Amino acid sequence: QVQLVESGGGSVQAGGSLTLSCAAFGYTYTSYCMGWFRQAPGKEREGVASIDTDGSIRYADSMKGRSTISKDHAKDTLYLQMNSLKPEDTAMYYCAADYRPRVCAAGAVGGTWYEYSYWGQGTQVTVSS
Repeated sequence: QVQLVESGGGSVQAGGSLTLSCAAFGYTYTSYCMGWFRQAPGKEREGVASIDTDGSIRYADSMKGRSTISKDHAKDTLYLQMNSLKPEDTAMYYCAADYRPRVCAAGAVGGTWYEYSYWGQGTQVTVSS
């Protein structure tokens, strides 16, 4: 049973930083690609960043230069460090994982969110101006 558990969300002022974590359970961690997504109220879920099984990384244009996605293989944990946060970054943030080459090749930013097989419950990020 694949399980993803996010943590690290919270409320910060504009310009602040947060690091989100996603702990993975129940599968061979290294054989899955993973991504971070977010969904603001009234908006569609969108990809933020993803990391493929070969370590290749992609970022959404809105997060380039302000975020870093990384994996700690020893802890089976995915991270998203976000800096210079803006009010428009306010959203529920989700991590997701998949094992299919087609989905992994597209990534969280280039692909479609609903193709990812496994999802966490989300962690709320609120940025105030």
